Amino acid sequence: MVILISGASHTGKTVFAQKLLERYKFPYLSIDHLKMGLIRSGNTTLTPEDDDEVLTAYLWPIVREMIKTAIENRQNLIVEGCYIPFDFAKDFEGEYLANIRFLCLILGEDYIRAHFDDIRRYADAIEARPDDDWYTPEDLIRENRRNLELAKKFGVNYVRISDRYEIDFDLQ
Repeated sequence: MVILISGASHTGKTVFAQKLLERYKFPYLSIDHLKMGLIRSGNTTLTPEDDDEVLTAYLWPIVREMIKTAIENRQNLIVEGCYIPFDFAKDFEGEYLANIRFLCLILGEDYIRAHFDDIRRYADAIEARPDDDWYTPEDLIRENRRNLELAKKFGVNYVRISDRYEIDFDLQ
C-alpha cells in the first residue's frame, strides 16, 4: 500500500505522515527531503525557490518510479509533499492504482483566518522551516482554494479542515 499525502504549504502533511508512520509502521518519504538532496548534491540546477510546477515536473517522475518499485516489491510507503500532481493516476496502470491511496489536505478559509497564528506556530513541528514571515493568510487561502478546485476536477480524495484540525484516515 502506498499512501500519497498532498496539500498546500502549512497544511500539516508532514505531521499527518508522521502520525500514519506511528500508527501503521509504514516508512515515509518526504518529497522535500528528496528535493533538497538533489539540490544540495548538485544533481540539479533547480533551487528551493523555483516554481512549484517546475519542481513537480522534475521530482514527480522520480517519485512515481519509487512508488512503482515499492508496489512491485509489496512494500508499504507513505509519500508526502506538495509536488504530487492531482492527475497522478494517469501515470499508473490499474494494478498500481489498486495499491495507492491519495489524500489532499485542504484548510478552509474560515479555519485559516481563525487559526493562522497556530498554523504558523506549528509549521515546524516535525521539520525546521526557514523564515516564512512573508507567508500571509491570503497566500494560504489562495493555495488551498486552488487545491480544492484541482481535487474536485480530478476526483481525488481530500479532507477539508473547517472547524477543528482532525483527520480520520483508514486504510480499508
